[in-house]
Amino acid sequence: MSWNEPGRGNRDPWGGGGSGGNQGPPDLDEVVKKLRGKLGGMFGGKGSSGGGGAESGSGGGGGVSATGIGLIVGVILLIWLASGIYIVDEGQRGLELRFGRYHVTTMPGPHWHPPYPIGSVERVNVEERRVAEIGYQSGPGDRRQKVPREALMLTQDENIIDVQLAVQYRVEDPVLYQFNFLDPDQTLHQVTESALREVVGQRRMDFVLTEGRAEVGEEVTRLLRETMDRYETGLEVITVDVQDVQPPEPVQNAFEDAIMAREDEQRVINEANAYRNELVARARGEAARVREDAMGYRFRVVADAEGESARFVALLQEYEQAPEVTRQRMYLDALAEILNRSSKIMIDHAAGDPLLYLPLDKLREGRQARSGNEGTRLDPDVLNRRVAPSGAAETSSRSRGDLRSREGR
Repeated sequence: MSWNEPGRGNRDPWGGGGSGGNQGPPDLDEVVKKLRGKLGGMFGGKGSSGGGGAESGSGGGGGVSATGIGLIVGVILLIWLASGIYIVDEGQRGLELRFGRYHVTTMPGPHWHPPYPIGSVERVNVEERRVAEIGYQSGPGDRRQKVPREALMLTQDENIIDVQLAVQYRVEDPVLYQFNFLDPDQTLHQVTESALREVVGQRRMDFVLTEGRAEVGEEVTRLLRETMDRYETGLEVITVDVQDVQPPEPVQNAFEDAIMAREDEQRVINEANAYRNELVARARGEAARVREDAMGYRFRVVADAEGESARFVALLQEYEQAPEVTRQRMYLDALAEILNRSSKIMIDHAAGDPLLYLPLDKLREGRQARSGNEGTRLDPDVLNRRVAPSGAAETSSRSRGDLRSREGR
């Protein structure tokens, strides 16, 4: 049932009990005055008082007490001091300043410094690997946008090539990096471009396009490190990578044909060198074999000569002791050696005597079969027994006479 339903009287929600007085909502000025009085009492002043809804005539608010002022100042001071707390993240260094001047470097963790305007802190990431791109700019999705103003450069033989280079570096000294240069990263970018143009300008285009990429990167690294150390930028150059080296786009097709021809030329040269190396190695091996054979022949001849001389000396000593026996033995040995190399012997006797045939080959084969395929010399006694008695003595004496005549000569 609503409060103003007919029959229930003139009642409203701000009225009290069942009284029928015409009461409205509380006065806003009254609420503000009560709140002001309470705040004045809190800080030692006198709040407003009223009787029967009337304001006091004194209006009496006093000044703020010293305790209240101290409390306010203390809270403000605590808030100001708390604003000096800061945290340095991992991989960063904090650089504290006093009135704008560098004071100290802080490590990762929580720290405090006098708040503004006395002190401030700047954070520098010293572990992040930064990249300076020369000749191109990386875009979203690993796309590259060429920067011709940086990429095109002149070689020693007055040709133009397109070089793209990437430099990885990091902050080594945060103090020098932050305060010694206005923009160290831009300085490194410009020094890298200058060093690259210097290195490429001292080399021919063919060398840079083919086998000279590694050398160009090493030389740019050396020049860049020397320059950055001399400038004291606080940056450390980690690596310098030559991303791409190409001729200008209008002549790329002609350069590709030239590169293919150059590769074919190098292939033919390599094949010729391989063939040459094979022939040289074979010739050297053959020469070494001939040289070793000659050395072996020399050693063999020398050894044979030394053996023959030693045998002759020994034979001479035996001959001096028994000349007849030694001479007979020498004759028999010589005859046996001669007959051993002959397969047939024809002996012609005086007229009217039959022609004798001595089959030495058959005798040798039979002797070898009996001795196990070992060559033996024909025994002179056996030979004498197989020759006809009428001519044996004459032949033997004649042979001995010839041997003596040869020895005499």
